[in-house]
Amino acid sequence: MTDDTLRSITVERTSTGHYTATNARGGTLAFGTAGDAEFSPVELLLAAIGGCTAADVDVATSRHAEPDRFTVTVTGHKISDEQGNRMTDLQVTFTVAFPEGEGGDRARAILPRAVTTSHDKLCTVSRTIESGAPVKAVVADA
Repeated sequence: MTDDTLRSITVERTSTGHYTATNARGGTLAFGTAGDAEFSPVELLLAAIGGCTAADVDVATSRHAEPDRFTVTVTGHKISDEQGNRMTDLQVTFTVAFPEGEGGDRARAILPRAVTTSHDKLCTVSRTIESGAPVKAVVADA
């Protein structure tokens, strides 16, 4: 692999149950497991799925018309069984409305294809989950 394909973030513990993720561009995102208003890691996974596919579909449709409403809801069930903790029954639901007129008609017409193309080919996050990419955990010297 090359540096062009590498993506990374760093997660730092800020206090018990609270963390900050930092990307290579310096952006930060606070999250946690302490039950506060911060997103949990599972919620971040759902947000990543929704955000990835929303971006794909938005690019394809908004070139024809600016949406009046564009909402993506991602749901799933967190279970624990003999395979350990995991999410099942993941579903991405698009609720999108476009204005009346020629541009809105074109955007509405391509919406189903844009959603399918994102799911089947473009969304790196959901494609990675569905392909079952292995995750390797290592401990580095401090």
